[in-house]
Amino acid sequence: MDEETFDDAVEGRSVSAAQRVFHALSSAPRRKILAYLSASGLTAGEIADRFSMSKPAVSQHLSILEAAGLIRREKQGQFVHYSLIENNLVNTLNGFVQEVCPVGRPIKKESQARTQGGLVPAKPAK
Repeated sequence: MDEETFDDAVEGRSVSAAQRVFHALSSAPRRKILAYLSASGLTAGEIADRFSMSKPAVSQHLSILEAAGLIRREKQGQFVHYSLIENNLVNTLNGFVQEVCPVGRPIKKESQARTQGGLVPAKPAK
């Protein structure tokens, strides 16, 4: 899927935060950028120096990661510094696992029922 058309994906419906994260993670260069940022923040130039692609291409990857909420940028003078937003990635992946995990799904439903003041499903007999 083209980078430019991802926002319009899924037949015109809005793209969820989880879809943006998984789209961002689908690219090897973006995963490498996340790995570099896991140690410390870097400027856009420092990130670009680690890749054999054009600076505009690196910039596009950074924009996708930022739109997914995985990194943040901060302008400091003439430089743009990027850093990792660790909790967003962890929370997104945890939410995904809760949806597909046979143990996590019933626990999530129970938690939602308690939050909404509804009836808590009975625990299965052992």
